[in-house]
Amino acid sequence: MKKGLVVAMIGLMGLLAACGNGGSADNSDKVIKVASQTTPMTDVVEKAAEVAKKDGWDIQLVQVNDNIQYNELLNNKEVDANFAQHEPFMKKFNEEKDAHLVAIQKIYDAKVGFYSKEYKKIDELPKGATIALPNDVSNEGRALAILNEAGLIKLKDGVGFNGTLKDIVDNPHEFKWLSVDLLNLAEAYNEKNVAMVYNYPTYIAKVGLKPTDAILLEQKIDNRFAISLVAREDNQDSEKIKELKKAMTSPEVKEFLEKDHSDTLIPSF
Repeated sequence: MKKGLVVAMIGLMGLLAACGNGGSADNSDKVIKVASQTTPMTDVVEKAAEVAKKDGWDIQLVQVNDNIQYNELLNNKEVDANFAQHEPFMKKFNEEKDAHLVAIQKIYDAKVGFYSKEYKKIDELPKGATIALPNDVSNEGRALAILNEAGLIKLKDGVGFNGTLKDIVDNPHEFKWLSVDLLNLAEAYNEKNVAMVYNYPTYIAKVGLKPTDAILLEQKIDNRFAISLVAREDNQDSEKIKELKKAMTSPEVKEFLEKDHSDTLIPSF
């Protein structure tokens, strides 16, 4: 009798322990890892984490230091999502890596433009001036489209935001071009031989500038370049991504963007 009772109690304890372990697994399943790079993108993730915490979700920021890691981490399933890029940039990664990343939600449009340390107006640029552009196709195309819109160059008809330097059919000011990694464009601003650089508010802030300091801003913001929440095809419909999207598009996040970053971006939701 006693032996049977002891066995029964051990069995019950084992069952309770198993239930306890199951509870721990459930808690870990509430963790959502999001890769991001720099402010204000990292700030948005942290604000969303505050919102999601109220519903029992733990959004964890995985901060990286370049424009490659966040997509590699997501593609390798080391994180659940990332927030650091626009859809054209993501699509280029998919093409190059045979990846299957998906833009889930547009969060904000950044106010991009051109900056000059020496010149205060665009018409002051001398003939043959050197202009620094991003060296990735999607951002280069956007930069050239802005110059085309301003009448400083002429691109082939129909190229839109997909233009490259080879698509310039008229360069009346004989501008010279310097292709630079997006992360290094802010440093190019201080180079003596560079008359003007293209950049995002996020990166040009490194040299103490903001969009109001630009000598040429994008006049009509194209929503395809909105900084977006990105997931994978295999997890885009998961509960984690749905909850992450909910937190990222919450009234709290929108208020944060409008209140703290109105001079550099416009919410897209």
